[in-house]
Amino acid sequence: MSKIVFNDVYKTFEGGLNVLNGVNLRIEDGESHIILGQSGCGKSVLIKCLLGIFEITSGDIIVDGLSVKNEDKRKEYVKKFSILFQGNALFDSMTILENVEFGAMQVNKDKTACRKIARQKLSAVGLAERVFNLYPAEISGGMQKRAALARAISLEPEVLLFDEPTSGLDPLTGGVICNLLRDTVRSMNITAITITHDLKVAEFLADRVSVLNKGLLAWTGHAVDMKDCGNEFVEHFYEASNIIMRK
Repeated sequence: MSKIVFNDVYKTFEGGLNVLNGVNLRIEDGESHIILGQSGCGKSVLIKCLLGIFEITSGDIIVDGLSVKNEDKRKEYVKKFSILFQGNALFDSMTILENVEFGAMQVNKDKTACRKIARQKLSAVGLAERVFNLYPAEISGGMQKRAALARAISLEPEVLLFDEPTSGLDPLTGGVICNLLRDTVRSMNITAITITHDLKVAEFLADRVSVLNKGLLAWTGHAVDMKDCGNEFVEHFYEASNIIMRK
């Protein structure tokens, strides 16, 4: 059975704006799946529907047999996910250790245990103890991304969502973070979904790629097959992305 199933998902906002127009997609357990597409194609809306932030207009989303529509199982459904936000979303008034500890406390109310978990997760993402008691503004963007990842995995999720994980990072730091994300997903043996417009990130992290176009799933397959997949939009997207990267 697939880990996540999008079954003919539609999302229409007030005023008749159609953002998702019948998305059908299966994501397998333990898969690293990339969702690519232009700005405004529906990537973020799809993920917000997956999380139940947006109510879908029609269709269904099933995770381990649980429907996003089932209010009685809402807590069981939501606790399967954790997110690495594009802007990291660290609390400025908390130290790095306190930020991760806050994440752990969402699933474990024992403060001593959460402190131990926070230290373990920070070490796991390669942060030294000397930064634990610093505040987000006192560390680099790459370190902030590591701290945000530590907080995300402190919830022990079954599904990790990455929102533009290398946005705002220089190419060298972005590459380091990509390696870290890939290693984390593999070591935890969990399912990962990454939203990005960065083809290099997609090619590096993906088991499979889905390309959205105007709220429809244009193509799903392996990243290396995009350039010759037979879909005109996907091949054009691939070529345009490579032109930008070469510049």
